[in-house]
Amino acid sequence: MTLLLLGGTGEARQIAAGLQSQDAVISLAGAPRNPDAQPLPTRIGGFGGEAGFLSYLQEAGITAVLDATHPYAQRITARTAAICHAQGVPYMQFLRPPWVAELGDNWTEIGAEKEAADHIPRRSIVFLGTGRQTLVRFANLQGCEVICRQIDPPTEPFPFAGGRYLVGRPPFSVEDELALFQDLGVDFLVVKNAGGTPSRTKLTAARQLGLPVLMIARPPQGDWPVVETVEGALAWVNTL
Repeated sequence: MTLLLLGGTGEARQIAAGLQSQDAVISLAGAPRNPDAQPLPTRIGGFGGEAGFLSYLQEAGITAVLDATHPYAQRITARTAAICHAQGVPYMQFLRPPWVAELGDNWTEIGAEKEAADHIPRRSIVFLGTGRQTLVRFANLQGCEVICRQIDPPTEPFPFAGGRYLVGRPPFSVEDELALFQDLGVDFLVVKNAGGTPSRTKLTAARQLGLPVLMIARPPQGDWPVVETVEGALAWVNTL
């Protein structure tokens, strides 16, 4: 058996550590530009679409795929699941549970980035914890100061007026986030419901400061098998 682990999340690295005795390789998309070292042989970069991914499976002799990409990488996940199903390659998605609001949280769920403008008044200071890939979808936040945090230094100008990048590499403690939001004078926090413990600190800070949070809902889940824990993912591998 040769397992392909699609990484990009903190849990993927934990899974990789548990697979060191297996014939396995982890694949990273290449964002951030300088990813942390992995416990498994590592390939970096995209596959070149559906045809490229299929070619890689065949050329590398991949016999099973464990998808531990980001919960919002729906195109990659749907494509991978479909190809594996067509080729008869066992497939499993690791999908950590979404965050659930706690007492004192002020969350509003929205279906897409462009809907943020329906809830945020002009002249607000908006902190985006959504990454740069969907940044252009917030261009309708006219009259607001939009701050987008990303891991790597920007290589091009901010895509619309009134915004700027803030470079920071996680993890961030609650104290870090509290100090940052207060220093920036943040009025609204916008995030994707990625789930997970390390990145929840910004939500804890928002609750303590009484900041409203716009929570972008997860994409619809497809018809493929899912596990929600690292232990469950490793147990699946052991059944192959």
